[in-house]
Amino acid sequence: MNTTVITILYMVACIFFIRGIKLLGKTDTARKGNLYSSIGMLLAVITVLTEKEVVGSWNTTNILANGYLYIAVALVLGTLIGTIWAKKVQMTGMPELVALFNGFGGLSSLLVALAQYIIHPKGDYFTSASLGLTIAIGAIAFTGSIVAWGKLSGIFRKNIAIPGKNAVNGLFCLIGLAGIALYTVSGDINCEADLALYGIIAATAIFLILGITMVIGIGGGDMPVIISFLNALSGLAAAFAGFAINNTVLVVSGCLVGASGLILTLIMCKAMNRTLFHLLFKSLSAGHKKSGGVAKEPKAVSIEDAYLILEAAKNVVIVPGYGMAVAQAQHAVKELCDKLEANGAEVNFAIHPVAGRMPGHMNVLLAEANVPYEQLKTSDELNPQMSNTDVAIVIGANDVVNPDAMNDESSPLYGMPIVNAFEAKTVFVLKRGKGTGFSGVENPLFTNDNTLMLYGDAKATVSALVSEFSEE
Repeated sequence: MNTTVITILYMVACIFFIRGIKLLGKTDTARKGNLYSSIGMLLAVITVLTEKEVVGSWNTTNILANGYLYIAVALVLGTLIGTIWAKKVQMTGMPELVALFNGFGGLSSLLVALAQYIIHPKGDYFTSASLGLTIAIGAIAFTGSIVAWGKLSGIFRKNIAIPGKNAVNGLFCLIGLAGIALYTVSGDINCEADLALYGIIAATAIFLILGITMVIGIGGGDMPVIISFLNALSGLAAAFAGFAINNTVLVVSGCLVGASGLILTLIMCKAMNRTLFHLLFKSLSAGHKKSGGVAKEPKAVSIEDAYLILEAAKNVVIVPGYGMAVAQAQHAVKELCDKLEANGAEVNFAIHPVAGRMPGHMNVLLAEANVPYEQLKTSDELNPQMSNTDVAIVIGANDVVNPDAMNDESSPLYGMPIVNAFEAKTVFVLKRGKGTGFSGVENPLFTNDNTLMLYGDAKATVSALVSEFSEE
């Protein structure tokens, strides 16, 4: 295949990527965007295999020396594993899966860079620096994502405080960059092969460790933002890998993922009224809010009494959180929404940008339950009318409705924009128990005079409310 055709195919693949990213920006077009991006990647893979001479090629008589054989086996195995895994994973496990995907993306870029070093130990300054940065960013994305996965899945239940964390991480970063610099300039000094190897080994090992030390001390409440940031790193690693192996489509796709991931990270940081610097070098969950004086007890309410209040409501706002995902209650919530609307109530959903444990978590769940897109509102859209809302139903959310974020300067959440559920005339809070949320910060909303608690599994509770409407 000639160079012109190859270039055209790469351009077409890039167009599919760009269009796919654009469509992923809206819930109702996200599936089509995912399909377009997949088509672009398939086209890019086919073009690369056509353009490059894989080791062994088709001319070898030894099938085990045929590079295409291993590529075919890897594609088949990857497709099978990905298909089975995607079909079996529950929606509650989606954040962990996304974290692992980010990690695998970083690992693939890291392996590409190491393979390129083995094949071509020395290149020009730009190529060598690109290869070194691919190793650095890919290694951080890989181990950082593994730690994020561990935190989300409950393997790492406590934050591990590293004494002088920022100084330690800074030292690791300097040593790793020194290794990259040693590899990059090794062509101008004696013993270049040994020095290059030492530089690559040092950089790989140090940045793998740095990924762990960067994320291990960050609290669980920050995980949605961390996942987005690691996604940006995996894209950036792919872009540098494209420079290292001189592949245009990898540069474009990596830049798209990196830029979109960084933009989403900044949006989520703004939603928490924090900076990216604060996210990386301080921890939201570093301290827990302690109650002082005589603690008020939350007021529990029965399903029957809750139904009577909802039956009279004309304006209802539902605030979903991770508890809804854990209980897989989204379909029951949709049924309750239908019952309320049939009873004459206006129902909207207040979606906080960091609700759940990954970006867009609540949107995905509610879209799966066929909740109309126009009912999915941001907290900024619904907060101005919250004081006129008859009932706010908080389902498994904690930090995103915590009034201390507005009122208590000593709270770790202070300054974070929230859903002003506390302003509603009546607030129902659905919780499994009396514990704090994932970040460990206590919420005074639960003891407010206008708040009534519905304890138990969210799906069972919502289904019971639906049954009350059905009996009526």
